[in-house]
Amino acid sequence: MSGAGNPDMSAAENSMNDAPLVLAVPSKGRLQENATAFFGRAGLSFVQARGSREYRGAIAGLEGAEVAFLSASEIVSQLASGAVHLGITGEDLIREQVSDADAAIELLTPLGFGNANVVVAVPQAWIDVRTMADLDDVAATMRARTGNKLRVATKYVNLTRRFFASHGLADYRIVESLGATEGAPAAGTAEIVVDITTTGSTLVANALKVLDDGVMLASEANLVASVRAPWGERARNAAAAILGRIAAEEEARSLREVRAVLHAVSPQRLGEIAQRLGARLPFGAGGEDGVVTLHCPKKAVFPLVEELTRAGADDITVRALDYVFRRTNPLIERLQARI
Repeated sequence: MSGAGNPDMSAAENSMNDAPLVLAVPSKGRLQENATAFFGRAGLSFVQARGSREYRGAIAGLEGAEVAFLSASEIVSQLASGAVHLGITGEDLIREQVSDADAAIELLTPLGFGNANVVVAVPQAWIDVRTMADLDDVAATMRARTGNKLRVATKYVNLTRRFFASHGLADYRIVESLGATEGAPAAGTAEIVVDITTTGSTLVANALKVLDDGVMLASEANLVASVRAPWGERARNAAAAILGRIAAEEEARSLREVRAVLHAVSPQRLGEIAQRLGARLPFGAGGEDGVVTLHCPKKAVFPLVEELTRAGADDITVRALDYVFRRTNPLIERLQARI
């Protein structure tokens, strides 16, 4: 039925199209600092009108977007329900809390911070236990001798069940951890733990070791989109602006601009040099003044400089770039494919 024949539907559609995009970011701690810095590098500054205690904000100079400052756990639930459009959170929380994560959300890009692994750790005294297969043997032996199941202390109940099932391990029971999980074996409340760790030092301090194949998930903070959010025109436009800047900053960070005066080299030779080293000639092969500009991967800068020098280049300069905007944007394409 058309909107003209159904005023209520038309009003609802207009409301959805006019609704702003809501971006959820961590409300405190190191994650908030890193998220603020990440968006700041992309020219996106958060504004909190009433100071840091305000749980709603905006993005300076960007229409059609609001910022919600939430706890990491809240961000996941809001993304899963469609109450927010974009959010920053760890993949570990998504995989643990959202049973149909792949249907509900889209991981747009990793952010390079909040890195941690969810791991299976056992007592260091278990010198013969190095793999999940060894652990299965221990669990089966314990059940046969004592009638008791191996106890696993963890906050990651769903991840643990899926991971253990994938290794065929069934003789265990989960002891949900409310405090310091790594202390459970020493306290006698569990034999092993599934926990999240960055360096592993806390596990070692508690006389635990990670199994060789016991890394369940290598997690980091991600920019995540909700497939279930109401993606009206206003929200889509704001998302395109945000993702455009993020992609441009990410692209610029991976490149360097190399400029050189190069009179005596043919465009064909210059093109061959660029292709061999993965560089681009964004402005063509150069003008009458002989100045050429290339964009190349950071790792290829010095090999490119050496090639240009051998070709007779002079006055070679290298500089970092702030943003490189492309006509196509993989982040926007990834989002559009899902909504």
